[in-house]
Amino acid sequence: MSGREEFVRRFGGLFEHSPWVAERAYDRAASVGLTAGNVHSALCTAFRAASPAERLAVLRAHPDLAGKLAVAGELTPDSRAEQASAGLDRLSPEEHARFTALNDAYTKKFGFPFIIAVKGLTKDEILAAFERRIDNSMEEEFETACAQVEQIARLRLKSMLPGDDYA
Repeated sequence: MSGREEFVRRFGGLFEHSPWVAERAYDRAASVGLTAGNVHSALCTAFRAASPAERLAVLRAHPDLAGKLAVAGELTPDSRAEQASAGLDRLSPEEHARFTALNDAYTKKFGFPFIIAVKGLTKDEILAAFERRIDNSMEEEFETACAQVEQIARLRLKSMLPGDDYA
């Protein structure tokens, strides 16, 4: 296996179902060293250099929070653990109904699911962010969602390389 193939195998899942981000980031990351900070920077640079349609595809690859995939047990292991850490796997029927209504309204308005780095947040904090962000413009929310995808990748990378002092 080449260095590129190993890099993509190892880091290709940091951007949900989008290994092309790692593929495009490899040359930059390899040239500066494979620390968590360098890998994250290279991944984000590749993501931000992608076309708006490619970035939109990454956003659309994310699951709804507490949505159908979660109920069916079909989330990626990272997404399942992240949602569980915020208690989204233990919602009351009323809370689940609220998440479902917000997911539907948000996706209808923006064309992609609500994305937030849930690690360290409570379900109430997530709902508050959901309710606040649904009033954003398309441009604001696209940028916010892209920044959240990068934050999720950073948190996933940090859990993969815990000894690295990357903040």
